[in-house]
Amino acid sequence: MRTPQPGIFAVGTAAHCFLELSARPGASPRELVHALAAIEEPRTTVGGVNLVVGVRPSAWAQVAPEHLPLGAADFASPVVGPDGFTMPATQRDAWVWVAGAATDLVFDVATGILAATRPVAELALEVTGWSYRHSRDLTGFEDGTENPSLDEAVGVVAVPPGEPGEGSSVVLLQQWVHLADAWTSLSEREQEDVIGRTKPDSVELADDVKPADSHVARTVLEVGGEELDIFRRNVPYGTVREHGTHFVGFSHDQTRLSRMLERMAGVGDGVRDALTRYTTPLSGAYYVVPAVETWREVASG
Repeated sequence: MRTPQPGIFAVGTAAHCFLELSARPGASPRELVHALAAIEEPRTTVGGVNLVVGVRPSAWAQVAPEHLPLGAADFASPVVGPDGFTMPATQRDAWVWVAGAATDLVFDVATGILAATRPVAELALEVTGWSYRHSRDLTGFEDGTENPSLDEAVGVVAVPPGEPGEGSSVVLLQQWVHLADAWTSLSEREQEDVIGRTKPDSVELADDVKPADSHVARTVLEVGGEELDIFRRNVPYGTVREHGTHFVGFSHDQTRLSRMLERMAGVGDGVRDALTRYTTPLSGAYYVVPAVETWREVASG
């Protein structure tokens, strides 16, 4: 099997920088891929920095159509719920995630990436994040509780052997800004009803207690009684004045990610995720994260 990019699984990193890039006019998808590949290999060994690199699905389809995961597509249209709640589509051409132990190191590497890709790409969105209380979201709740173990994560993240895009993944990115005053005005029990878990120890509420519109109820996907996992690597971001969560979710099957968004917005049944009343999405994009071997082959071609 081809190898998924190892930075996907580098949990525990304290400092993060997410760069979304737009190709400059006249720059081809292949030129963009070559520019990204030129900086990818040497940077991964610098002082504990991890890189994850993704390409817009429609651009990757032009460069390496035989390596496009089935169903992978751009975040081309907003997700709109029946009450008008909207998750915006802000698809860009490429994505680079720099993660490491220290902010200064991440800053230096990210700066170098922007300099190296400047001839073919410009920065469209930058989000800088950090770990908060080890693994908690800025709501104060444990994040990623539903994640598979690292032993199982490869099977969730990577396209299986023999399928198009073997070893690759699709990542969903969304920047969510928290409505902090509204959230902190809730009691702890009210917050637990919104999330669907207890706050101190992240125990899922019993089915007869957990509200149908809780975040857990709306984001856990089941088909035929089987839970369909995704691998979340969410990161807190922002300042005291304005802050939130940068959602980073990986799957070998983009349908899982898109269906989760529809359920959160209440598409189909009108039940909107209660958490969306306390946090607002500012961006939305999908990227193909090619397998290590595929990335090198395509970049050298």
